Amino acid sequence: MNQWEKLYLPAVLKGMFITLSHLFRKKVTIQYPEQKRSFPKVFRGLQILNRDEEGRERCTACGLCAVACPAEAITMEAAERQPGEEHLYREEKYAAKYEINMLRCIFCGFCEEACPKDAIYLSETFTPSNYSRAGFIYKKEDLLIPDPKEDPEGYQKALGSRAKKN
Repeated sequence: MNQWEKLYLPAVLKGMFITLSHLFRKKVTIQYPEQKRSFPKVFRGLQILNRDEEGRERCTACGLCAVACPAEAITMEAAERQPGEEHLYREEKYAAKYEINMLRCIFCGFCEEACPKDAIYLSETFTPSNYSRAGFIYKKEDLLIPDPKEDPEGYQKALGSRAKKN
């Protein structure tokens, strides 16, 4: 090392030049509440339990989504539809309990592919943060899409652009 290199002046000047060049580049930070990040079309977000156009639940509690889930994040219990509940459930069998543990979910989309009734799909919204582990276990009430008869705007918003319509 010569005397000039011992002063570390070339290294300091090189570092200052790199820092100065970053000041004039385009910012990559998104100011979140004001600006929303755009996601690609193949983005897999939060799971949604779908309803048909009459507001009945599509899920028949067949269990294929739970079997297809490699992380074993889905649990469900089936029940039989009672007389007078035809307006609530599409088939004779329905999911009385349906839970997804979002801490285990890997957003692979296998549950969406396995469902024969298009009852579950991954929406375009990401999973919100939470302060407790229990807050990440989503129950059926949290996952169900709004009723199209009671809240048509909320139903269309929740459907999104990727929902399969039968």
